[in-house]
Amino acid sequence: MTSPAPVVLVFLDPAFPDGRLADASQPQLMATDQGATRGDGVFESMLAVSGAVRKQQAHLDRLAGSAQALDLVIPGQDSWRAAIATGVAEHRNQHPAPSPAEDEVVVKLVVTRGPEGAESPTCWVQVSPVGALGRRQRETGIDVILLDRGYDSDVAERAPWLLLGAKTLSYATNMAALRYAHKQGADDVIFTSSDGRVLEGPTSTVLLAHLETSDDGAGATRTVRRLITPQLDSGILPGTSQGALFAAAKAAGWELGYGPLEPRDLLDADAVWLISSIRLLAPVNHIDGKEVGTPAVQKQLTAELNALFAGIQ
Repeated sequence: MTSPAPVVLVFLDPAFPDGRLADASQPQLMATDQGATRGDGVFESMLAVSGAVRKQQAHLDRLAGSAQALDLVIPGQDSWRAAIATGVAEHRNQHPAPSPAEDEVVVKLVVTRGPEGAESPTCWVQVSPVGALGRRQRETGIDVILLDRGYDSDVAERAPWLLLGAKTLSYATNMAALRYAHKQGADDVIFTSSDGRVLEGPTSTVLLAHLETSDDGAGATRTVRRLITPQLDSGILPGTSQGALFAAAKAAGWELGYGPLEPRDLLDADAVWLISSIRLLAPVNHIDGKEVGTPAVQKQLTAELNALFAGIQ
């Protein structure tokens, strides 16, 4: 029997300006908490490397946006920052990393509506190690399958109560999709809309790239790198990693684009990735059993984007 991963919990509490440390081995939530009984809440997951939390502001902003979509009034960002700092420092103190290369932890921010009848939400920070599987998939890549999400690409505008652009705790469907993929021998999923548009992964954003050589008109050639992601108005979660990488790629001379994308666009690309805050860039090797891009080009572009992503704070 494997032992549970070392976890540090810090609850946001007005009586504790830097957050209240709690014993993760003991029960902490009421059985009637609506986060558990209804999935009524929001969350964010961030990566901390050597004690430094990456893209913290972007995640705090997205947490606030998700909370607003659910009519949840949550503590201010300064309170979250203090609790995050407490949690990361405590985890590094209690559970030092075996090596500098493994000094990565997941920092999860969680908000639930609280127990039935509560006047304020329950909020906490959870700090735990990064799993070995995510690290491995960064290096080896992944095989994915396409799954129909069952909505068309306009549903987010027609039915905002579906909360498609919010990061809610209601992840049962996302996890069911991943289990289905694993039963099919795949590692992950790319969702499509019922009208044939590429959307996102259950826990990630889709990226694709084209590497092209063009004539500058003066007899010389230049290499154009183009990075594309699906349109945000199709009901997908705005990716903090995608946004940060786009900014870095633009500064490095890449051309950028937003869908609409169809499945054939993925198969026509020189490289495809699923990107997220914890796993980072996971190259897609096969989609529905078909090889994606050219391995040598994919390896080259992955190295270039990883170098850009490494500089993002």
